[in-house]
Amino acid sequence: MSAVPSAPAPAAPERTKTRLLELLKQQRCHTVQALADELGVSVPAARRHLADLTEAGLVEPSTEKPFGRGRPQNVYRLTERGEASFPKRYASLCVDVLEHVQALFGEGAVLQVMDARRAQLAREWAPLLQGDLPEKLTRLAQLLCDAGYAARATFENGHWYLIEGNCPNLTVARRYGELCAAELDLYRELLGVPVTRETRIACAAPSCRYRIG
Repeated sequence: MSAVPSAPAPAAPERTKTRLLELLKQQRCHTVQALADELGVSVPAARRHLADLTEAGLVEPSTEKPFGRGRPQNVYRLTERGEASFPKRYASLCVDVLEHVQALFGEGAVLQVMDARRAQLAREWAPLLQGDLPEKLTRLAQLLCDAGYAARATFENGHWYLIEGNCPNLTVARRYGELCAAELDLYRELLGVPVTRETRIACAAPSCRYRIG
């Protein structure tokens, strides 16, 4: 007697969640029933995965009325964080653009681009930095955190320090030191005191560390 074929093993939960995100990326939004059908799982199982992804901030539900007749229905779509979970080529694109700028306009052109960026940030951030040095430094760290630098201000051995735990522009910074030089000039301009960079993530340090004053 031939053996009864065993049922296929269920997909791992994380793989199912990944596939669910891919479906939302392709179709922009889906109902729970449509997602369950595509994934080959039950509606309650699809709801559980969606609840987990919603709690993680990767998807969000909304209520939409279908075309023609029909009751409003819940649909799910990716959040900005969910969109960001898919690979992007922004860094390599930026490097490509800067290489073309340098090739077309000479070695100093990249520095001019970085300096223009520094000047724009100085105009935008200067009005937000008020008060004494600790207040300015704390606010600057907050602005840098919002920009993805994981920054913090700390007081050690009689000196203030600005420490960045992440470099959101690491690919560019490794290729073009002008970016790091422009950021150092920016901090000096905004804080109005001498700023010395002690370590750089782009040079394999665990953080970018700036001594203030």
